[in-house]
Amino acid sequence: MSSPSAAAPAELAPLTGSQLVLGTIALSLATFMNVLDSSIANVSIPAIAGDMGVSPGQGTWVITSFGVANAISVPLTGWLTQRFGQVRLFIASILLFVLASWLCGLAPNIGMLIAFRVLQGLVAGPMIPLSQTLLLSSYPRAKAGTAMAMWAMTVLVAPVVGPLLGGWITDNIAWPWIFYINVPVGLLAAAAAWSIYRKRDPGPRRVPLDWVGLALLVLWVGALQIMIDKGKELDWFESGEIIALAVVAAVGFLFFLAWELTEENPIVDLRLFTRRNFTLATVSLAVAYGLFFGNVVLMPLWLQQYMGYTATWAGLALAPVGLLAIVLSPWVGKNVGRIDPRRLATVAFVGFALVLWMRSHFTVQADFATVLLPTVLQGAAMAFFFIPLQAIVFSGLTPDRMPAAAGLSNFVRITAGAMGTSIFTTAWENRAVMHHAHLAEAVNPSNDAATRALGGLGAAGHTPDQALAVLNRLVDQQAYTMAATDIFYVSAVLFLLLIGMVWTTRPRAGGGTADAGGAH
Repeated sequence: MSSPSAAAPAELAPLTGSQLVLGTIALSLATFMNVLDSSIANVSIPAIAGDMGVSPGQGTWVITSFGVANAISVPLTGWLTQRFGQVRLFIASILLFVLASWLCGLAPNIGMLIAFRVLQGLVAGPMIPLSQTLLLSSYPRAKAGTAMAMWAMTVLVAPVVGPLLGGWITDNIAWPWIFYINVPVGLLAAAAAWSIYRKRDPGPRRVPLDWVGLALLVLWVGALQIMIDKGKELDWFESGEIIALAVVAAVGFLFFLAWELTEENPIVDLRLFTRRNFTLATVSLAVAYGLFFGNVVLMPLWLQQYMGYTATWAGLALAPVGLLAIVLSPWVGKNVGRIDPRRLATVAFVGFALVLWMRSHFTVQADFATVLLPTVLQGAAMAFFFIPLQAIVFSGLTPDRMPAAAGLSNFVRITAGAMGTSIFTTAWENRAVMHHAHLAEAVNPSNDAATRALGGLGAAGHTPDQALAVLNRLVDQQAYTMAATDIFYVSAVLFLLLIGMVWTTRPRAGGGTADAGGAH
């Protein structure tokens, strides 16, 4: 499938001076805007649903529609790059994303908003993988790790900033502005990227479109994403709709697999999974990201619903996660070529396990400082997380396969993040129900503590029903806290188990970063 034009970027010299700085900022801005948009709308759903006159349940389609469309278009990056050229596709993707964002802000009803979010998700797909490969092509081979550090910082910090920024904009301005802010940022990123990269584009190439593969991809990925997003709301496999979606996703995937592996010009290059490093590093990265993202979603839910935190205070408790990540990422990037990336990834997984073990000891008495400490330490683990695993993913790949590899690995990671969110919130509620039942058993006339508590509430002027409601709220708080600590503990164990998988990879000498740098 390769051709001289596809490999052309290998002959381009790295960028230098102000062009390198400006190029890095432009690509990082585009990535940040894209990743931010996947989480910024989450906290605004009640406001959007209220304005549109629909239920919050219907409002969640604003998130689902973007996720489904995005998941479908990310793995198409390899084919689209060959067909239109890397730089042209990237710039078009940004400009269409800006247009879709503007239309989302103007949407007069929920139907139009969901349609524009589908458009936004579809055009957003190639942005993240291509920002990665363009960044790698901008830096000298020896500094490929530094390029990955810049990319990783934006991808890890944006999901944390999203809910903070979305909440502030919704409270202080109006929800359409969570979309309008993309307009100036996107136009700036597109103009800067075009001015620097337009002469570094190998240009389009005639490649046949695998229509059957595309149809099967849309079918199974769409069904899987809707199942993941709606599973909790519809009580998973108790729902006929979820069972139907699961069957469509499974059967569609099997047909897709069989077709793509025998098709001469596949829409998604699944043969990448025959490479040991690519497969093992992608799976490690995906599982770890699913665990990381699940916990990112769970923490603010627990703090706001059961610890009495406002949206602002929950944000303050979780925002410092980026501090150590920003400080340490450049060091990791600089050294990933010298130090075995498996060692660096081990530091990340041990760090995540330690943070989650600390969180597994939280109680309802946990103060702000207790919540803050693991958050700050998590930043260090984040710095060691993306860069070495991405170096292993790209180890040994030729430049013409880089966009396809970036698209496929990002697709697996994004899907794992969505699954992590859904699984974690469902498991949290299920464990809380169990803990609530066990704790409620103790609230009976033979339990002195319960009798005293109810007596004290009665003496304070509460009716028996009010006293039981107060006690139930306290039991709820304990149950959901215990459920959260259960999940933190299991996550810590899973991170430790992932270390074994990382050590089964065989990155090339120099940590595989030289190969990653092959994008230029």
